Amino acid sequence: MEIGAQFYTIRNECKTLEGLAESLKKVADIGYRTVQLSGVCDYDPQWMKQQLDQNGLRCVLTHTPAGKLTAETAQVVSDHQTLDCPYVGLGWYPFDEAQNAGYDQFLADYLPMARVLKENGLYFMYHNHDQEFKKIGDQIILERLLADIPADLMGFTLDTFWVQAGGGDPAQWLERLAGRIPCIHLKDFAYGRKMAVIGEGNINFDRVFEKAEAGGTKYMLVEQDDCNGEDPFECLRRSYQYLRANGFQ
Repeated sequence: MEIGAQFYTIRNECKTLEGLAESLKKVADIGYRTVQLSGVCDYDPQWMKQQLDQNGLRCVLTHTPAGKLTAETAQVVSDHQTLDCPYVGLGWYPFDEAQNAGYDQFLADYLPMARVLKENGLYFMYHNHDQEFKKIGDQIILERLLADIPADLMGFTLDTFWVQAGGGDPAQWLERLAGRIPCIHLKDFAYGRKMAVIGEGNINFDRVFEKAEAGGTKYMLVEQDDCNGEDPFECLRRSYQYLRANGFQ
């Protein structure tokens, strides 16, 4: 399994192309070779591919705006092919737990898009928060997604922090989603519901690593939405050092 940096961690440093280019270099200087692009400024895919190549980086996953995924699917395909990025991610969907309308709309909107991605050699990835542990009827949303959407059409970018925040066990859910987790988010959970540097919180990452590898994970992407006032690059660096000390590159 390869480790990578989720750029949502450093989104505030990536509001301009200049800042984005500098951030790519800083992440590469830490030692990361894999990234996810999310929460950054608009960029031309050809420009981005050049920047990635210059820094010895590869983008393996994005979080793409919902409207673009469904209304500009052909452009999404073209952009990801330019980047040589195999996984197309959706970072959030506002499921309405009180009725099925939101859930049914998700299936209506995203299944056709996922089929187009598959036809073009790409794979749709859904990223969870804690809301997916709410129930619609007698089933939590994550269970319904797992049952209703074929594995060849959608995978899960399982987020360790948000699983724990929702009352789940990250390692257990990695086991349940085996075969559908090529990319996951590593994010530690500290007392007070704080997001923490990997290894500085309370998640049992030994089990996470075991179940991720058994489940077919290729990329473990470090994400820390809130660095609690610390420099986000320093947080990425300490997470990188922890993962390297555990044998990952």
